[in-house]
Amino acid sequence: MLARVLTSDYQALLAEERDCLTRLQRALARLDCGAADQDALAQSIRRLDELFLIVVVGEFNSGKSSFINALVGRKVLDEGATPTTRRVQLLTYGPELAHVASEATVDIVQAPVEALREIHIVDTPGTNAIFREHEAITTDFVPRADFVLFVTSADRPFTETERAFMEAIREWGKKILIVINKADILETPEDLASVEQFVRRGAASLLGAEPEVFAVSARAALRAKTAGELSPAAASFHTLEQYLATALDQQERLRLKLLNPLGVGFRIVERVLAEQAGERRLLDEDLQAVDDIERQQATYRDDMSREFRHRLSSVDNVLHAFERRGVSFFDDTLRVGRVLDLLNKSRLKGEFTRDVIQDMPRQIEHEVHDIIDWMVASDLRQWRGVMGRIEARRLARSDRLVGNVDSRFEYDRARLLETVGRAAERTIQEYDHMREADAMAESVQTAVAGAALAEVGAIGLGAAVTALATTTFADVTGILAASALAVVGLFVIPVRRRQAKAAMRERVEAMRRQLMGSLTGQFEREIERSAARVRDAVAPYSRFVRTEQERLAAANAELTAIRGRLAGLQQRVGTAASS
Repeated sequence: MLARVLTSDYQALLAEERDCLTRLQRALARLDCGAADQDALAQSIRRLDELFLIVVVGEFNSGKSSFINALVGRKVLDEGATPTTRRVQLLTYGPELAHVASEATVDIVQAPVEALREIHIVDTPGTNAIFREHEAITTDFVPRADFVLFVTSADRPFTETERAFMEAIREWGKKILIVINKADILETPEDLASVEQFVRRGAASLLGAEPEVFAVSARAALRAKTAGELSPAAASFHTLEQYLATALDQQERLRLKLLNPLGVGFRIVERVLAEQAGERRLLDEDLQAVDDIERQQATYRDDMSREFRHRLSSVDNVLHAFERRGVSFFDDTLRVGRVLDLLNKSRLKGEFTRDVIQDMPRQIEHEVHDIIDWMVASDLRQWRGVMGRIEARRLARSDRLVGNVDSRFEYDRARLLETVGRAAERTIQEYDHMREADAMAESVQTAVAGAALAEVGAIGLGAAVTALATTTFADVTGILAASALAVVGLFVIPVRRRQAKAAMRERVEAMRRQLMGSLTGQFEREIERSAARVRDAVAPYSRFVRTEQERLAAANAELTAIRGRLAGLQQRVGTAASS
């Protein structure tokens, strides 16, 4: 067990490392991070108590199994030209060669090799495309490694699949040593030097630093070891073994053992923070969309108010024309030459209706219906604009995120936007222009003529205005008839004419206030109703965005603090190793 060989400094570091990684483990669980990351971290924490783990990787037929056999000095693993290693094989110490247990993807092999008392070795399936599921097993196993031996073949050195796999290893921050196997197939030392240089350059460009590279012939070295012979193959392999013995002495193994989980944790934190950065960018755009919708609503209200005032002027113009005709009517009627006509009340009312009222009710009805149609159409356009904004956000989904696109965040966001979008779309589809306009017109006519008729709902707006006009001006003919009875001199008629015109203006102004007030009140109600519907539709989306921003801010602060602790521990492990 690791604790048996730790100094007091390392024991303190180990305790702090466990605490930090456990905190990270709990944070990942709360954040519902990917199962692969959570499993990799849990495996790394568990392996703190296990022996140093060397993982051997490479393409199939690169000679990984042969290399391991040469490393332990006996044939413990099958070799062949076909992919013989289809499962992870874990080599441990045992009194005799035996396959002692199997897990889901791991076969445990025991061998009487002294080095295996302190080090475990893992042989992995090939990393190229023959068995994709085996490649996945290898990829999943790499995070558990304390040290990686990367085996490439001299006849196919550093292939594209090997480059891609080394990039994955680099992301985990593993210490890597590269072995060029089958060096004996190269004809000249110059050929071997060329291959070594090619591999060094390729690895350095991927890793950012030049790794150690050894060219060996594993099979020839095992034959020489078994026969007790000295040969160039045995000598080159012995050089590799000496390097491993020095580079992986007890203190270095302890350092790498402690650094490995820290590296795994650091990589996971970096990846989750990157994912969260993508989520935050998406949420910032979502919040911008919510703010845009709110600003759009305010602009919509201002624009509608200006346009509404402009449209009301057309109704006011009809009333002004009505007033002018009334004033002209009194000027023409209330004069000495028409004294006898003033005595005919029925005739007077007919002339007033024909010359003053004219088609004023129809004109007002037409103008009001135009306003109502405009309000209904504008409301529908506003809903379509909101729906278009929501749809644009719905389309900005998983392709905008970094990492796992099946996260809870993305799922919840996509589902919510789908729901809000459907609700907006349903509102638009169910929006009956005629029904909305009829309901609005009925409300207006009810407000306009409610004081004039008891059964106003059964008549049209024009009839309601006619009823209001005739009711309002019923006393006008009374003024005229009274004027006829009071004609006792030339001075009476001018007085009555001024009274009639003043009453006309007063009645028109009252009608204007009632009509404009009714239309304005209905307009304000419709604008508020439209705004409320938009707010209600967008509210779940808005709440989700703001809640997720708060959640991400808290998670980011926690993970950033953990990352800082991990970085500090990595530095302290390195310092302890050099002291």
